Amino acid sequence: MSDEPKLRIGLLLDSFDVPAWTYAMLESIAQSADAEVALVVLGGDDAPRSRPSRLASLIRARSHLLYVAYGKFDRRRFRKLRRPDATELKDASNLLAGVPVLKVTPRRKRFSDWIEDDDIAAIRGHELDVLVRLGLRILRGEILEAAKYGVWSFHHGDNRVNRGSPPGFWEVFLDQRVTGAILQVLNEDLDNGTVLCRSYWATERDSARGNLNALLWKSLHLLPRMLRRLRRLGGKAFLKKVAEENRRPNFYSNRLYTRPTNREFAAPLCRHLARRAKDKLCGMFSSEQWHLAFRFGDGISTSLWRFKPIVPPKDRFWADPHVVYKDGKYYIFIEEFIYAAGKAHISVIEIDEHGNRGPPRNVLEAPHHLSYPFTFEYEGDYYMIPESLDHPGIDVYKCTRFPDEWRFCTTLIPDVHAADATLLWHESRWWLFASIPAGVGCSPWDELSVFHADHPMSNDWMPHADNPVVCDVCRARPAGGIFLHKGR
Repeated sequence: MSDEPKLRIGLLLDSFDVPAWTYAMLESIAQSADAEVALVVLGGDDAPRSRPSRLASLIRARSHLLYVAYGKFDRRRFRKLRRPDATELKDASNLLAGVPVLKVTPRRKRFSDWIEDDDIAAIRGHELDVLVRLGLRILRGEILEAAKYGVWSFHHGDNRVNRGSPPGFWEVFLDQRVTGAILQVLNEDLDNGTVLCRSYWATERDSARGNLNALLWKSLHLLPRMLRRLRRLGGKAFLKKVAEENRRPNFYSNRLYTRPTNREFAAPLCRHLARRAKDKLCGMFSSEQWHLAFRFGDGISTSLWRFKPIVPPKDRFWADPHVVYKDGKYYIFIEEFIYAAGKAHISVIEIDEHGNRGPPRNVLEAPHHLSYPFTFEYEGDYYMIPESLDHPGIDVYKCTRFPDEWRFCTTLIPDVHAADATLLWHESRWWLFASIPAGVGCSPWDELSVFHADHPMSNDWMPHADNPVVCDVCRARPAGGIFLHKGR
């Protein structure tokens, strides 16, 4: 833990009524040892702003009727799912009790806000390390330099492919498989500030409202993580690392997205509805089934058509193969998911060197779901770390009679919901890779965390200082034992 004093941060808010995701983020900061809120700048609801004429409002509303109608339908559908709503307003005055409050009246133009010089001087007087924009509109002028490390702000989208608004919307209707978010240091160029961190998640393709909700819950963790890194590294090292990560210019060639007009939205909406109808129709007459495939040979075989399939019965699927070669046979430990049971157990399939195989045998079962049977050898014995995401803790089982009998051995990390735990012995140290959900509303497969210990049965695994080390659904999830290939 750093010996540096807590970072002093200021919050730019419209009011003390903040969305639930913001409230959760402020709670996280309040409970941390890294930062404290030293100032609240209120500049939202009471500030005067020009209003369009009634005629202009009517014309604008008519031109967005499709978008408005879809939004109402989508919100009703979202409420039926009973998920925690990231946009529900909560009163944060209890979290910020005792924090000095400065009310400002920005000069407003069409889209941007300028804070007056006297207010900027008052803000500077609080000697803030970071200002966090959680309200107001596009900020311009001296306010961007009013804190030591600038104004930090979220962009709820990947600014390399999507700038503008509404957040989480265009990813669904442009059928983008990934939705991103960034935390940036603001400058005068819209959504093109210095990027502090990026994160990517699988788009919820059925609902723009659901995608926005997931996006907000997932992005709230970016700010506490960056404050922790800033305090741990110190300003000089932190800025050097940020500069290195931003060394390449960020070119943006797409449009600046806005709320769609009827004409803009008609075609994407039709494609979206057609895709949903196709998915439902396919679901009525077919089902997705995972199966296995194998091929003998040295190295990595990239010709998948040469592999021999092993297809399970129609009432189940097989996945997550982990292979042990012993006494002239290959033992394939797998997740065997039985549709009727709604959960999986661990089975083994034996294959000899000629490709002859036997039926799968159940070797490990629990009241909860088991999958990803990571298997390894240590000091002459075999061990298994099956994934049990619904059951807290990363548990290890020891083989007492290979390959059929396994008994509980120890818990490596308790009270954590981890997916696909994978061990690696590297440079005289044991490393544990696992996907761990960041919090409420977050998938377990979007982020990768790393821990290390001096032996694989340790109960004292140290987390990597930069956990999670990967925040990208495209490359975060473990996919089997780690191997060496051409020195890498």
